[in-house]
Amino acid sequence: MKSIIDQYRNNIRKIISTMTGSNNEDIEQEVYIRTWKNIDKYKENGKFKSWISTITANLCRDYLKSSYFKHAQNSVTEEDELIQIKDNRESIENELIRKQRQKRIMDAIDSLKPKFREVIIMYEMQEMSYEEISEKLKCPVGTIRSRLFNARKELSVLLQDLI
Repeated sequence: MKSIIDQYRNNIRKIISTMTGSNNEDIEQEVYIRTWKNIDKYKENGKFKSWISTITANLCRDYLKSSYFKHAQNSVTEEDELIQIKDNRESIENELIRKQRQKRIMDAIDSLKPKFREVIIMYEMQEMSYEEISEKLKCPVGTIRSRLFNARKELSVLLQDLI
């Protein structure tokens, strides 16, 4: 298990950071636990990196939908207030804008048709190649390219004000 952690740690952290906007160690730990518990369910006809990336992305989505995350976003403790006072106002505003932007992007991705959503996640977040996606979804590379093009086209319309 240690070699799995060493080999995939950076990829897992990148996905978590991209999807949640932070380096959430709880999610990272849960990825390793789920991987360890479900290693016997892994089918060797796909790439292990894709399998563990999917686990990571699913856990991030669950976290973003959780009441804990929503409560944490809405509550401010005294300690948080002291930190905010000490922090530079501009950096706080930039961080808030970045998190809101990431949430809008994730919401836009979640609103895509399932066939577009899975291709954009595999290609952009899991960094899979056209060929890897084609193998996993059992459809031609041309179809993958087309779905990716259409997903990006829809996202550009949905996120036009961010572009």
